[in-house]
Amino acid sequence: MDSLDHIAVVDDDPTIRQLLAEQLERQGFRVSALPSGRALRAALAQSPVDLIVLDVMLPGEDGLAILQSLRASPHAAIPIVLLTALGDDVDRIIGLEMGADDYVPKPFTPRELVARIRSVLRRARMLPPGQAPQRAQRYARFGQWHLDIVERLLLGERGVAVPLNGAEFGLLRFLLDHPQHIVTRDQLLVHLAGRDADAFDRSIDLRVSRLRKRLGDDAKEPHYIKTVRNEGYVLAKEVHWSDEVGP
Repeated sequence: MDSLDHIAVVDDDPTIRQLLAEQLERQGFRVSALPSGRALRAALAQSPVDLIVLDVMLPGEDGLAILQSLRASPHAAIPIVLLTALGDDVDRIIGLEMGADDYVPKPFTPRELVARIRSVLRRARMLPPGQAPQRAQRYARFGQWHLDIVERLLLGERGVAVPLNGAEFGLLRFLLDHPQHIVTRDQLLVHLAGRDADAFDRSIDLRVSRLRKRLGDDAKEPHYIKTVRNEGYVLAKEVHWSDEVGP
C-alpha cells in the first residue's frame, strides 16, 4: 500500500475522528480528519484526496447529501466509504445507488475499516483509464439519447423520458464515464456491487440486457452497448457533457 495515500475522514464526533486518524496513520496513510461537508470541500480545494470515509449521520448536511453533491462535482471520481448505523439497510442501499463504493456499519473495528479502504483503493485502480469525465455537468449526450444525472432519466427524441432504476443508472453512468473503452465484467461488478464480486456472478449480463432494452438496442447487433467477446462491454458512442439538453 502506498504510504502517501491520502484519506479524508468526515465525522462530527471528535473522538471517532481522532481514533480513526490514529489507526489509519499507523497503517501508513496520510489523514485529514474533518467534522463536516463544508470542511471536506475546503480540504479538497487544498489537496488531492485518494479516498473519503464519510459518516452518514452528520448534523445539518448529512452524509448522503454530501455524497450526492460530490458525485455531481469535479471530485466525482474519488472513492467513498460510508459509515452507517448498524441495521440501517435503507441508508446503505441508497448510498450504494448514489455512488458509494462501500459501507461499514457501526460499530466497527478499525481493522475492518482499513481492510475495506484497501479493497476499495485496489478496485479503483483496476478501472480503465478512459477520459476524465466532466461530471459537474448535468446531461450526457450519446447517440440519440441524453442522460439526466440529477433526475436519473433517459431523454430521447420527441420528448421521450425513460426513468431508470438504481442498477440501470449505475451501469449506464459507469459506461458513460468510460466511453469507447472496453470495461470487463469484473470491473463492472466490483463497481456496481460495492464489494469484491463473485467471479461466477452473472447479474451484470442481465443488467446489460435490460439496459439495452431501455435504449432500444438490437440484442443481436447493438449500436450502443457492444459485447467484446471474452473481454467485456464497450459503450460504442461518443459522449458529450453539457449543462443543457442540446442537439
